[in-house]
Amino acid sequence: MTKQIKNEINELVENAKVAYVSSVDGNGYPCIKAMLSLQHDDLFTHYFSTNVSSHRTQQFLHNSKASVYFCNENQFKGLMLVGDTQVMTDREHKAMLWREGFEVYYPEGIDTQDYCVYKFTAHKANYYHGLANQDFIMEDFENA
Repeated sequence: MTKQIKNEINELVENAKVAYVSSVDGNGYPCIKAMLSLQHDDLFTHYFSTNVSSHRTQQFLHNSKASVYFCNENQFKGLMLVGDTQVMTDREHKAMLWREGFEVYYPEGIDTQDYCVYKFTAHKANYYHGLANQDFIMEDFENA
């Protein structure tokens, strides 16, 4: 992987307002939902917030397999991350992702029982741009 590709990937993620998060339903079918891209530790660890009572949360509690997709539709660039999602209900993760305005959805603040955070950890990735696909793992990305 070249430094240019690494920079393109970082730029794609940093500029994303929305990411497409997929889970697997009880019948083995993929389910995709657009979610706000709020925070990430690095390219391979991303956080999203939602309701504990949501369908997707129940899916992740039964099957942690997931993918997250970032795209720039104007430049035909896309990054698919494949990994696992943990449903976090501890105060530390909930506080980390809390944003002004969330109280509209979660009136009790970070202590709202129906508020949780998804911690997605990727194992591998695929970057698409310019009719080319590049598969890679974290070590490939870090060493570029």
